[in-house]
Amino acid sequence: MSTRPRLHVTRSGRPLHPDGETFLLLHGFGGSSFSWRWWTPALEHRGHVVQVDLLGFGRSPMPVEGPYDPEGQAGLVLDVLDGIDPARLTIVGHSFGGAISLLLALELQERGRAPERLVLVAGVAYRQRIPPFVRIARYPRLGQALSELVGVRTIMAQALRSVVFDTTSVTSELVTGYARPFTREGAIRAVLTCATRIQPPRMDAITALYPRLSMPTLLLWGRHDPVVPPWVGARLAHDLPNARLRTLERCGHLPQEELPEASLAEVEAFLDS
Repeated sequence: MSTRPRLHVTRSGRPLHPDGETFLLLHGFGGSSFSWRWWTPALEHRGHVVQVDLLGFGRSPMPVEGPYDPEGQAGLVLDVLDGIDPARLTIVGHSFGGAISLLLALELQERGRAPERLVLVAGVAYRQRIPPFVRIARYPRLGQALSELVGVRTIMAQALRSVVFDTTSVTSELVTGYARPFTREGAIRAVLTCATRIQPPRMDAITALYPRLSMPTLLLWGRHDPVVPPWVGARLAHDLPNARLRTLERCGHLPQEELPEASLAEVEAFLDS
């Protein structure tokens, strides 16, 4: 009898309260809860913060086989929410975590528990070109050989530089924070497995449901995002009935890292409105 993996969760900020706000933070492919370190203090001041490491990332389990696809990941995050049962929920998702956020919102709405708000930061939402660092990872033997030959830290540094606008923003601290979880046993295998399943086969059926999501939604994009291009944000702004798109200049795929103050200011203005 198999059991579903339990994701690693960090909870902080104000105590959970029926009238209080809860913020669920979902990182992107290759990230972890480390990705939110610049935004977390401000959100903790506002309410209860729930940071989740997705399956295969951060400090979550890294099984040989598991639900690494977006719909499977969304199911595991739903398990987390079922254990918390937040009353006023804002889901914040970056990149791959954005895709999972949309799936969560659809499922929660179907259950009569729709989130109060969504914040999608360069969120994956439609069929698109797979970025080079994910395409390489989709060939497990090649990806494993590269990690052994070059080293995780070197690969992570190059991957980060390839997705930002200003490469000087890729500091030693940033590389260390993103690379550290990949030193765990099974981490390379897990990320390679996730890469092969990153686009759900039901993508077209899922995207057709987006117009049902009427909750206020902030779409936050970097003007120079090479991973999830700005047209994705523009299309989401059209398909989601109550969405606003904010685009940050001189910014790539990591607004919360590249422009932490400016990106957080957009989020706080949205929450205040």
